[in-house]
Amino acid sequence: QVQLVESGGGLVQPGGSLRLSCKASGFTLDYYVISWFRQAPGKEREGVSCISASDDSTYYADSVKGRFTISRDNAKNTVYLQMNSLKPEDTAVYYCNLWRPGNGDIWGQGTQVTVSS
Repeated sequence: QVQLVESGGGLVQPGGSLRLSCKASGFTLDYYVISWFRQAPGKEREGVSCISASDDSTYYADSVKGRFTISRDNAKNTVYLQMNSLKPEDTAVYYCNLWRPGNGDIWGQGTQVTVSS
């Protein structure tokens, strides 16, 4: 079964850190652009970061640039999102995503990140 499973979310104080994981099963991540999105209550889903398949080049939304780092470990079939200096406005459900021929858009179930004192 082709799927993505996120983990690593939780409750953290402002200024804290979390590392999210996105593990693929049923296929290998090596050949795909992987993206992280987030959706806060009452807001639309927004793109946070993505990493290329070819040269591991990365993209970050302005709101997270300098604080978040995306990386991939093809041996573990996993993509990570290291989140530092977290702010209350980072509170959201975080999803990983890719587009794969034959499957179209694949989304994980999401992992909740709550930044609060």
